[in-house]
Amino acid sequence: DVILTSFALARLDEKLLQAVEWHRVVVDEAQNIKNPQAAQTRAILKLTAPHRLALTGTPVENRLRDLWSIFNFLNPGYLGKEAQFRKSFETPIYKGNDLAKSETLKKLVEPFILRRVKTDKRIIDDLPDKIEQKMYCTLSPEQASLYEAVVKDVSEQLNGAEGIQRKGLILSTLLKLKQICNHPAQFLQDGSVFTTERSHKLQRLSEMLEEVIDSGESALIFTQFTEIGGSLERYLEHVRHYNTYYLHGGTSVIRRNQMVAEFQDAETEPSLFILSLRAGGVGLNLTKANHVFHFDRWWNPAVEDQATDRAFRIGQRKNVFVHKFVAMGTMEERIDAMIEDKKRLSSLVMGSDESWLTELDNDTFKDLIALRRSAVVE
Repeated sequence: DVILTSFALARLDEKLLQAVEWHRVVVDEAQNIKNPQAAQTRAILKLTAPHRLALTGTPVENRLRDLWSIFNFLNPGYLGKEAQFRKSFETPIYKGNDLAKSETLKKLVEPFILRRVKTDKRIIDDLPDKIEQKMYCTLSPEQASLYEAVVKDVSEQLNGAEGIQRKGLILSTLLKLKQICNHPAQFLQDGSVFTTERSHKLQRLSEMLEEVIDSGESALIFTQFTEIGGSLERYLEHVRHYNTYYLHGGTSVIRRNQMVAEFQDAETEPSLFILSLRAGGVGLNLTKANHVFHFDRWWNPAVEDQATDRAFRIGQRKNVFVHKFVAMGTMEERIDAMIEDKKRLSSLVMGSDESWLTELDNDTFKDLIALRRSAVVE
């Protein structure tokens, strides 16, 4: 017999499932057990089975210990205890760019990993190409003024901040600067006009979307901010008059399915689909689109790649063009370069959230967020 269940039910039916001597336990989307302290992870670890299998496209989603947690399910103790793993591998690799430690870890886990990627012609021989490009945008004078004000404010507060207060200050600053790089109206939240004149990023997006629609093609637009998603929907639908859909965390399942069906329908005109990165980044098939725009960056390559895969997947017949927007001369450009370095460090380090930036010393962080005025267009 084969029993199918969900992570939630594995926790709720914990005692019932533990009473069975399973032959094999298979965990799909195994990144859902990345937190060893989570109730659902603990429930799954208690299941007894001589054979275990974990399926995931992102074994490392936020930090390297995600991989440890999955291996703790597959082969408990193989990578040591969590604290030992952090000391031996995670800290040296993430903070010290230790290539030797990265290679050692890779050799330890490789015998247990069977990796298949869509671009492998032996797996799928008819998948089109994926072409990625960075779209470097300047700041408007208004954006530059707001940006510098935030940098000045945090620079004054940073020297006296410690511990949790310092971490919170850095993360809130990054949030504010990302909002400013998107559009002043998002940061100010004053109901002011959402126009291209105030944001070169929006201006470039608008120009590129016009080309996409005029070519009879469709596009996905990802953002991590619901307020930007809503503003983009109103702008694209009511100002540019494009057929536009918007999926976010508050969208009902019925409405979500309806929008996906309409968007995918061959009879539907060329359309734009705005998606919240977390709500629409997984579990959707949107192959009608062959352009993917990342309006703002999550700074996690694994999460961004999963989002892009809504279009770049089996069933896609056109080449997929991925456009990632970066505000020149700002922390967006510098963090992007740092992440590219991390990706080159090791194929194991597939993702990272922004928490690693809180480990930077004050001077390094100030250099990171400083505005390069030459990138501002008057």
